[in-house]
Amino acid sequence: MPKVSSVIVPYATYLRVYEPLAAFPEPERTHWTRYARRRDRPSYQDELRRSLADLLPTPPVPVPVHESSDAFVLEVDGVVCVCPWRTRLRGWLALEELGEELPGPVLDAVLPEVVRHQTAQDYERWLARNPDARPWIRTATWQVPLNWFVLVSDEERRFDKGAGEVPPMLRYRTPMVQARRRVARALRALKDAVDEGPLIDGLIDVGRWLEEFHPRSLVELDYGGLVHVLSAGELEDDHSAADVAEGIEALRHGDGAAAGEAYGRLVERWRGVRDRRSAN
Repeated sequence: MPKVSSVIVPYATYLRVYEPLAAFPEPERTHWTRYARRRDRPSYQDELRRSLADLLPTPPVPVPVHESSDAFVLEVDGVVCVCPWRTRLRGWLALEELGEELPGPVLDAVLPEVVRHQTAQDYERWLARNPDARPWIRTATWQVPLNWFVLVSDEERRFDKGAGEVPPMLRYRTPMVQARRRVARALRALKDAVDEGPLIDGLIDVGRWLEEFHPRSLVELDYGGLVHVLSAGELEDDHSAADVAEGIEALRHGDGAAAGEAYGRLVERWRGVRDRRSAN
């Protein structure tokens, strides 16, 4: 049996915000400034492996006891930007959603009720001391939520087939001001065309989240581990951001047929991915 540290965990996709160092108060700014100089910074797979390791004890540890001091780092045009992991906070948030995804008996087998109750109490106490806390990373499994594609454009898409031990990569990066502008334009078009719907609700939610960050931040949509369950051809042909943009633009011009065609391509593509989840 392979060690946890050697496991490659697929299925998770990520929406990340990288803020410039100037956005962080002291002493956190000094910490991230020093951290950014390190050459041994861990990857997203390292983060997942650590989370898996916490689930091995009996009873499992669904949320780390201490907050992570790690982050992802980018340097763009000479500006260092940081995306803190905030693994503990994200663990609490994920645990809140777990009850909606798993049947009761399965949930009890994975995480006993007494563990969930204690973890929820810990979160309530922590949140009372940190009411403005928010994660820099959003995670989805077996999908990329359609509202995430609104934030980016096909021109910002970067795909690498990978080779040998290097896995494929598919991601988008865009300036925060662009992401916010796209959310606002999409919401206007959607609200003019339909009264309500999950895409509108999701856009409102992600738009509010983006407003929490520095305007010179970067937004990254990363297919993450999902690249391990999709073929190179599927990844190369995946232009979901272009389909979303085409559909919204069609709605803006009152062309329901064209909007329906773009939406149909999206549904067909992502239904295939979700079917694999059911098969596993």
